[in-house]
Amino acid sequence: MLKKVAAIHDLSGIGRCSLTVAIPILSALKVQCCPFPTAILSSQTGFPEYSFLDLTNEMNKYKNVWDNLHIQFDCIYSGFLGSKDQVNIVSNFIDNNKSSLVVVDPVMGDDGDLYPIFDNEMCNKIKSLVQKSDIVTPNLTEALILIGENLNNTNLNESNLVNIAKQVSNLGPSKVVITGIKIKDYIYNLSFDKNLDEAYFTSSPFNNISYSGTGDIFTSILTGMILNGHSLKNSVIKANNFISNVISYTSKFDTDRNDGVMFEMFLNELTN
Repeated sequence: MLKKVAAIHDLSGIGRCSLTVAIPILSALKVQCCPFPTAILSSQTGFPEYSFLDLTNEMNKYKNVWDNLHIQFDCIYSGFLGSKDQVNIVSNFIDNNKSSLVVVDPVMGDDGDLYPIFDNEMCNKIKSLVQKSDIVTPNLTEALILIGENLNNTNLNESNLVNIAKQVSNLGPSKVVITGIKIKDYIYNLSFDKNLDEAYFTSSPFNNISYSGTGDIFTSILTGMILNGHSLKNSVIKANNFISNVISYTSKFDTDRNDGVMFEMFLNELTN
């Protein structure tokens, strides 16, 4: 029987991110992806123009139907949430699916800044969701937000980074992966497994090109691998190598960074 994942993300027609990467990647990993859309956009918000349909009001109906049908999910996987109401809906959904593995990508900011739509109250709501998670995948900015640290912290030696991951884990999740840590000419990911008391760094060269949606790809691969019984360490290595290869390939072409990476060319690597 395939594992079943409720993927709570927005859906963009143009721009490889959120559900448009979660569905094919989880499917390639032989996991059933059940979309739980939070919004529908013509193109992701990095583009100069986009339409936006907020599905917050529909989300409660959507969740209630699944509850009434007694659908059992092996995993609940949430990404960008645009309002406190959406966080409350996801929190309630988690409470009603107590046996599910909970993966939270706590999207709040990057590069030392909060995203414009977020304030301290919204960050606290996301933090309350992280407290219910088993696995959390913040970038460094989001990890610092979660533990109340200075977002411009530049003291990024290995010991301090591991300490940050442990503090995030103390909020609730047993597994923490801090993604996209930029140090000199490399991008690092730090994984910490509280149950094993193990921290592990992966890295790949940074070519100074940043593409939309790579974080969603990373967490989708991680989720699928974990559900298929792989260790956190091996799952992070797989996700790191996949993204490194895809970015290297995409960078050969003159494409809009907002359109994301050409992951479709490498999906066969996930089916093995």
